[in-house]
Amino acid sequence: MSDEEMLRRLGTHPEIRNRIASLLSAVDDTAGDLKLADDAELRLTQELQRMGSEAMQAWASTQVNACEQDVRHSGRAHREGKKNSAGTPHLAT
Repeated sequence: MSDEEMLRRLGTHPEIRNRIASLLSAVDDTAGDLKLADDAELRLTQELQRMGSEAMQAWASTQVNACEQDVRHSGRAHREGKKNSAGTPHLAT
């Protein structure tokens, strides 16, 4: 993947971009508080765990959106339930 493609994709996932920035700050010890290897390991592990969690959330959101679009475009959405006060049925997916 090119640098340009990486930057473009990180632009669509700001939570991942921010986590990578935090990870790099820990690697470079920009705060100056990681003097011991144990402290650095703990911070880096925490950052990676957070990034994994945020990546899973982003993946799940992408999957939900794709599924919703598929249902809407395929016509598989069906009407269900009583009509609302405006006289139109509720739409269930």
